Amino acid sequence: MRSFGFRPGGPLSTGPYAPPAARRERVVVSADGARLHVEEHGDEGAPAVVLAHGWTCSTAFWAAQVRDLSRDHRVIAYDQRGHGRSPAASRYDTTALADDLVAVLRATLAPGERAVVAGHSMGGMTVMAAAGRPEFTEHAAAALLCSTGSARLVAEALVVPLRPGRVRTRITGAVLGSRAPLGPVTPIAKRVLKYATMGPGSAPDKVEACARIVHACPTGVRYAWSEVLAGLDLEANLAALTAPTAVIGGKNDRLTPIVHARALAAALPNCVGLTELTGMGHMTPIEAPEAVTNAVRELAVLHLDQQYGRPATEKEKTP
Repeated sequence: MRSFGFRPGGPLSTGPYAPPAARRERVVVSADGARLHVEEHGDEGAPAVVLAHGWTCSTAFWAAQVRDLSRDHRVIAYDQRGHGRSPAASRYDTTALADDLVAVLRATLAPGERAVVAGHSMGGMTVMAAAGRPEFTEHAAAALLCSTGSARLVAEALVVPLRPGRVRTRITGAVLGSRAPLGPVTPIAKRVLKYATMGPGSAPDKVEACARIVHACPTGVRYAWSEVLAGLDLEANLAALTAPTAVIGGKNDRLTPIVHARALAAALPNCVGLTELTGMGHMTPIEAPEAVTNAVRELAVLHLDQQYGRPATEKEKTP
C-alpha cells in the first residue's frame, strides 16, 4: 500500500504507546476523492469496533484500545483526512468528516453488519456529523462520544486562564487557530501541551506520547481543521443520533470542559451513560486507557455481541 506523507515508524515507533501492527491496511476513497488510511486489527469474524481520532492526532492515539480490544474484536481505525497517513485534502468541514466515516463503514463492514463506533474529540464530532445518514444508521449498533462537544468550543475552552467573555474567546481562538508550526518536541513544548490538554497528574511517558502524535500533524492541516472547529455547531444533529450512546469526559479537560459532556448526555435521545473521569484532561484514551477501553467493550457486550453468536450477559437477560 502506498503511504502518504508518513515517516516509517510514525511518531511512536517503540515503547508502550507504539501502535501494534495492523492485520490489514487499505486506502478508502471518500465522496470527494480524499484518500483515507485505514487499519484493521484482530480476527476478521469478530464483533467490529470503529475508532475515529481527534484533531491533530492519528490512529496511533488509539494504541492502547487497539491492543486490548483486538484480542476479541475486529478493530477498525482510520486517519482523518490530513492526519497520519491520510494525505491533505481540498475540503475541511463537518460534511467531509461525515463523508469520511461513512466511506470507512461502507468499505470495511458488510451490508447490514453493525459496529460500535467510538470518536474522541473531533472523532466524536465526526460521529455527530454522520448521525442520521442512512449508512451510519445501518452500521452503528452503539456509539461512544469521548472528550468532545457539539458547539461553542472556543467560548467554553479553558486553555487561557481568564474569565469567560469576549476577550478570552478572542485570545483562545488565536491560540488554537495559530498558523505557527509546533516545532520539535522539547521539554517546554511538552509542558505547554500537558497544561492545555492533559490532567495535572499525567505521567511523563503519556505526555511524551501525546506530544509526539500532536507534533506530527502538518501545520496546514492543523490550521484548516481549527477553522472548522472554531465555528462548529452540531447541536441539531444530536436528535438524529438515536443509537445507544455513552459519553465520557475528563473533569480537568481544558479543551472541551466537562460541561460539554454533560450537555451531550442531556441532549442525546438515547444516552446510556455519562462517565466523568476525575483528574483527567482531554487526552483520555491515553490518560485513562482502561476507562475508555472498558466503555467501548461494555457497549459491544450490550449492543453488539449477540449478533455474532455470543451469549448474552446476565445484565442483558434481566428484564
